Amino acid sequence: MDKTINANFENFIGMSEGYSEMAYQLVSHVLTLGYAVMLAGLLYFILTLKTVSPKYRMSNILSGVVMVSAFLLLYAQADNWTTSFQFDPEQGRYFLNPNGDLFNNGYRYLNWLIDVPMLLFQILFVVSLTKLSFKSVRNQFWFSGSLMIITGYIGQFYEVSDLGQFFIWGAISTVFFFHILWVMRKVIKEGKEGIPEEAKKVLGSIWTLFLVSWFLYPGAYLMPHLLGIDGLFFNEVGVVARQMTYTIADVSSKVIYGVLLGNVAQILSKAEGYDFKKLQQM
Repeated sequence: MDKTINANFENFIGMSEGYSEMAYQLVSHVLTLGYAVMLAGLLYFILTLKTVSPKYRMSNILSGVVMVSAFLLLYAQADNWTTSFQFDPEQGRYFLNPNGDLFNNGYRYLNWLIDVPMLLFQILFVVSLTKLSFKSVRNQFWFSGSLMIITGYIGQFYEVSDLGQFFIWGAISTVFFFHILWVMRKVIKEGKEGIPEEAKKVLGSIWTLFLVSWFLYPGAYLMPHLLGIDGLFFNEVGVVARQMTYTIADVSSKVIYGVLLGNVAQILSKAEGYDFKKLQQM
């Protein structure tokens, strides 16, 4: 089969060899879990909004916006998966539905285009910057975050039809990716200055989480060719692994990241005299 028929890895596997019941259901359940966690996260950030002083609440608000965006677009992607493939009783496998829409990872990229700048902005409403310029850091986050997603979005269309384009656009996206890591490292380093030890430890955990969760994304992008061109993962295993990796990365970089930032804000609020528990008792 000519790979140029469809440039999407998941659809190509669905056309050529199809999916076993286990692989199909695993992807469906992982996508469902993804948007369900985002909804749970939204409720958490709403309920904990007043546990931090007003000056830090924008971080919670941005987390809430991220949860809404992620929930809607991941819900659309989960529905997209179930309508893109249909069961063939003769072969006992799921194949691309000729009458349905093609499966498209573009839903994730659209979600990231909305969420990534806001996720990066969030920390600026929690830490205090004295050396770095708030406006400069914000603009760098917005510029590199947006271009990282846009170039990655372009590249993923070529993952089986034109590997040269796939790797070129992926490499361009990676330049912006490393720029974000560099800026975030500087923000966290400066943010640790003059705050309680407990808050410093949580910021250290945020940096570790940031590194681990964000490096999962390029791994998922490269999944079809991770161990060689058309190698070990160029099959249904790679499709399942990619969707699981993306979902773990999304939950970590959005929900857990937001919770940890909220924890820092709570510590700083209490250190500055804002004690939500005491205010409730008044």
